Amino acid sequence: MNRYILLTILLICFLVNSYATKLTGIVYNETGKPLAYASITVKETGRGTTTNESGAYILDLSSGNYTISVQYIGYKKQDKKIHISNDAEKLDFKLEPQTFTLNEVVVKSGGKDPAYEIIRNAIKKREEYRAPLDSFTCQAYIKMMIKTRGLPKRIFGQKIDSADLKEMGVDSLGRGIVALTESVTKVAYKKPEKLKLEVLSGRESGSGGYGFNFPTFINFYDNNVEVMSDIIAPRGFVSPIANDALSFYNYKFLGSFFEDGKEVNRIKVIPKRNYEPLFSGTIEITEGDWRIFSLDLQLTKQSQLQMLDTMHIRQIHHAITPKVWRVKDQVTYFTFNLFGINAIGNLVNIYNDYDLKPKFPKNYFNNVIVKYDTAVNRKTLAYWDSIRPVPLQPEEAKDFRTKDSVFKAKKDSGYSKTFIDSLRAKQGKVTVMNILWNGVRRSNYNPEKWTTFYWKPLLKQIQYNTVEGLAMNAEATIKRAYPAASGELSFTPHVRYGFSNGHLNAWGTFEWNNRTFNKDTSGKYDFDEFGFGNNSRNRFSLSGGKRINQFNKDNPISPLFNSIVTLFFNHNYMKIYENIFTEFNWIHTNNNGLKYGLNLLYEDRIPVENTTDFSIIKYDSQKFTPNYPYEKISSQFPRHQAVIASAFVEYQPGQKFIEFPNGRMFIGSKYPTFTLNYQKGIEGILGSDVNFDKWSFSARQELKLKLWGQFNYRVNIGGFLNTRSVYIQDYRHFNGNQIILASQYLNSFQLAPYYANSTTASFYTAAHMEHHFNGAITNKIPLFKKLNWFLVTGSNAFYVNSNNNYVEIFGGIENIFKLIRVDVVGAYLNGTSGQVAVRIGLGGILGGKISFTNN
Repeated sequence: MNRYILLTILLICFLVNSYATKLTGIVYNETGKPLAYASITVKETGRGTTTNESGAYILDLSSGNYTISVQYIGYKKQDKKIHISNDAEKLDFKLEPQTFTLNEVVVKSGGKDPAYEIIRNAIKKREEYRAPLDSFTCQAYIKMMIKTRGLPKRIFGQKIDSADLKEMGVDSLGRGIVALTESVTKVAYKKPEKLKLEVLSGRESGSGGYGFNFPTFINFYDNNVEVMSDIIAPRGFVSPIANDALSFYNYKFLGSFFEDGKEVNRIKVIPKRNYEPLFSGTIEITEGDWRIFSLDLQLTKQSQLQMLDTMHIRQIHHAITPKVWRVKDQVTYFTFNLFGINAIGNLVNIYNDYDLKPKFPKNYFNNVIVKYDTAVNRKTLAYWDSIRPVPLQPEEAKDFRTKDSVFKAKKDSGYSKTFIDSLRAKQGKVTVMNILWNGVRRSNYNPEKWTTFYWKPLLKQIQYNTVEGLAMNAEATIKRAYPAASGELSFTPHVRYGFSNGHLNAWGTFEWNNRTFNKDTSGKYDFDEFGFGNNSRNRFSLSGGKRINQFNKDNPISPLFNSIVTLFFNHNYMKIYENIFTEFNWIHTNNNGLKYGLNLLYEDRIPVENTTDFSIIKYDSQKFTPNYPYEKISSQFPRHQAVIASAFVEYQPGQKFIEFPNGRMFIGSKYPTFTLNYQKGIEGILGSDVNFDKWSFSARQELKLKLWGQFNYRVNIGGFLNTRSVYIQDYRHFNGNQIILASQYLNSFQLAPYYANSTTASFYTAAHMEHHFNGAITNKIPLFKKLNWFLVTGSNAFYVNSNNNYVEIFGGIENIFKLIRVDVVGAYLNGTSGQVAVRIGLGGILGGKISFTNN
């Protein structure tokens, strides 16, 4: 559509709205207490809203006669007629408690509660009502508010001072609104399961952000109900009208009432067992057609709710047509108390303007699931006041007003010398403690030539190994943005010195990243919004110098862990060599999620030997091993040169995206990710001594199985096509692990030796599989169900030939303190050597989200 036509339409809509009359009022209960989030509907138009937490509502209506209908779960529906002229009108409601009629069958001695028959009928209709429309569009207004009731003095060791509290917008006791957003999103649906969200507008208090824009479709017609994120509900929850709901719930008939000539049955939902993913509360089902009329359901820790303490969901359904009902409004309340952070929040969804026969353009439904309008966060206050269906609470209005004013003042002064100088001064002085432990971060805050500097703390980089002894590392990164070229250039120098062997290694890396830089309304680059990480499309890097590497460049043991086991347990597992190198790397990611790249490497590989046998604790019977993969080669490798070219391509079919005004973000797919690698050792160029061809192909995937948890796997095949000249650095290494701390779960073998099975075979295969039960099974064990610890099982294996193979099986517990995982692993090496050991790592709701490398 021509942008000027679009602007004209928006202007017309604004002018039409400006002539509408505001109808306001408050909804009370019988005692005069305001009813929060009561449902308001204009019968003539079908449009509606809800009251806010104070029971107040607002409607924009043009002149005419209307019937205003008010509903609240547990109260009688009330209709009032009103004539709207050009003057603002006020219309309050006082609702009376619903009176329920108990059918005679309820009180019959020994009779089955009629709730079960009602639920059986609702279950029979479930699939019909789950997606009753071939297609539709609607508009969703979404408001989210989170406020703290208290904050700790420290979080993860970091002190929270008065300046931090002021920055968050809370009082001295840590109380106040910390997140407040509102947005308008167009929802489009087409069978089978095609969904698209177009975010028309969004705002976030105190920032230029887009707000929370995704409607929380909580569909109780699904067997397994998804609530927000899997971080709070990894298994989902069983619907009270799921196909097998009678195996999970007890029901009690509370009575029935009539509304608009339709009988509605109210049923109490009671979980049969605690620590199952089940709701409790009430659900109302219409008589005869057995639809959900409304529901008021809760989740707690005893429902296997994660991260949150409680969640309370209320829905009102209404008829769009006589045969089609949809959710009209939904309110979700939640409480949170973890790590000393005590918070509450609510999320309001209001759905209006249903179109049941939409005409979608060709290819409207594609891989872009969420699309943001180019002006999504640039709407005026007049716009928000005109479209907001729920009045803001006084504290919400104050939060928007205060924080937006501060944000605007910062932006208006953001390019002034005074403001930039104040930001620079706020960075503080560089101290010895910064250099040694905290690190140093600095920025010039220049929006046109944004430059940052980061010094990595020295003490956190100290390592120890038997080659270098105590090794000191120094590393810093300087990064500069070039908005006009849509890029960012960084330089990272490294200096490393080994005090035992006296070797100094120094190398550096230049890196260029494509970036998208936002501009503010004045056309200047907004330095607060630099670095949309997911917009990177091309990454080039050029490195060179002299460094050390592990023989296996996947770094199977981290230098930190190696330092610990060397000093305290007399094991020097990490095997290293020095190399003078030059390396070029290029990675490209296109808009469809296809990723590919090229690497060119030159190395002059230099052997190094152990120079110290110092350890804090010595074991007389245990000696350090040579500094080379002695399990595979009988002596140190000879110095040689290598020129290696590598290429890879990676693709996940069916990739879905969120499309921002200035870039895309990948959000996954139901299909595996496939990766193909090829590596060529080139003999003769720059004195290169290597000559080989190596390939590998892998597939990996995470399968969410709802009530039964999550199954993850990674399979890999590969081999050498040519082995004319292959040195140990270029073998196919299987990532082993010989310490108690677990290595990467889906890319290593927890009890395998680091190099004993390295190979140049023409073919090999490897597989990693693990199943996370996410609370299934352990929720039936008395102690574990209260601790919310989860069971995890799986197996890892590789096969080269009958003399070179490995298999391990494991079972363990994760989600300990939400972070820790402990496994017992049994392994067989080459079919004969058996071993059982314990491995400790990260796993669970939080631990499973943390990724790390051994670099």
